[in-house]
Amino acid sequence: MAFPKIGNLAPAFSLPNQDGETVSLKQFRDKKNVVLYFYPKAMTPGCTTQACELQDSLKAYDKLDAVVLGVSPDPVSRLGKFREKYSLTFDLLSDEDHAVADKYGVWGLKKFMGREFMGLIRTTFIIGKDGRLVHIMDKVKTKTHHDDVIARIEELGLGR
Repeated sequence: MAFPKIGNLAPAFSLPNQDGETVSLKQFRDKKNVVLYFYPKAMTPGCTTQACELQDSLKAYDKLDAVVLGVSPDPVSRLGKFREKYSLTFDLLSDEDHAVADKYGVWGLKKFMGREFMGLIRTTFIIGKDGRLVHIMDKVKTKTHHDDVIARIEELGLGR
C-alpha cells in the first residue's frame, strides 16, 4: 500500500484514545497542526524512547501550534498503562484492526531477526491546520524523532 499524497487531505479517522474516548482528525481542523506518528508497540524500548522524547518536547510543539497523536495497534488498556507508566500527556490512539494504518500506507511486511511478518511501519505524518498532508517522515530515528519533526515544521513555516 502507498502513502497518501502530499497536498491532499489527510485520510480521516476516529479512534479510541488511552481512556476509550474517541479522537478524530477533524477536531483539530483549522485549530492545530497535527503530528501523527505511527509506532509498532507500546512499552518496547524504541517506542518508549520516541514517546518520552516527544513528551519532553511538547512545549516546543505547542509553540508551533501542533498537537502530537501516537497511533499503534495496541489495545486501549495497554495504551493507558503506557501513558501512565511514562507520564505521557498526549493522546495515544488504538488502531487494533490497523484500518487507519492501512489508509496511511504504514501496515506492511516487516523483517526482524530473520523473520518476516505483517506489522506497523514506524512513520510520521505532518498535517497542516487545513487538514492537508504536508510532509511524511518514513525514515524515523526514535532518538532524534522529536527534534527532526520540530525542525521540519519550522522549515515548512507551519508555526503560529
